[in-house]
Amino acid sequence: MGIEARIKALGYELPESPNPVANYVSGHIVGRELRTSGQIPIVNGELLFEGSIPSEQSVEQGIEAAKICGLNGLAVASQLLDGQLDLIERVLQCRVFVASDQGFTQHSAVANGVSDFMVEIFGDAGRHIRVAMGSIGLPLGATVEVEFVFLLKKEMP
Repeated sequence: MGIEARIKALGYELPESPNPVANYVSGHIVGRELRTSGQIPIVNGELLFEGSIPSEQSVEQGIEAAKICGLNGLAVASQLLDGQLDLIERVLQCRVFVASDQGFTQHSAVANGVSDFMVEIFGDAGRHIRVAMGSIGLPLGATVEVEFVFLLKKEMP
């Protein structure tokens, strides 16, 4: 089963690649690495999860926001790969930023939202290295932001 089929089997749709919200590009391919910029939980141009955990969003909402960031990261990858997500060999790294209140310590639980999702999609090839860190604020007030590094099966021109 291909990557897009797995996404659909999990009950999700691959969205259109989100447009950058400032002066940067969504991603680059260098050799066999595809790197994305930070993805926030935007769906159809709307930020779905805004504010810090736990005062404005719950841990469970943060987990869902992280999954949406994962879908957006895959949408960027799909755009850069001309729709050929099956060119991804594995997920190398996720950097997960969590808007959180002082004293919050469950960053890893929130980050597991995207980590578990990548494993559901890619199997063992979805297991990656990760950073999960708190932030006093993220772009547009987002609850979570995730950037990705994917390893491709071959070098891209």
